[in-house]
Amino acid sequence: MYSLLFDALFADSFFSPMRTVYVVSDSQLEELKCKQHQDELDNIEASRKRLEESYQTRVKVLADREVELKEELKALAPAKKDKTTS
Repeated sequence: MYSLLFDALFADSFFSPMRTVYVVSDSQLEELKCKQHQDELDNIEASRKRLEESYQTRVKVLADREVELKEELKALAPAKKDKTTS
């Protein structure tokens, strides 16, 4: 049993892929954070713009359909009155 644990420890420590560690100065870290925040802000603004454009397009489609339906109802209303009076 001990040999299995030793083998596992030995294999993990010598043959597993090494992680790369980057050392950066505080000013570089702040610059990276600033860039990441700016990128995120740009993405939010672009998403908001696309969402607003999509919303406006959908509102126009619904308004056009509403006008069509109202016109159809007006056209059907006289026909309905004629049938009820006959």
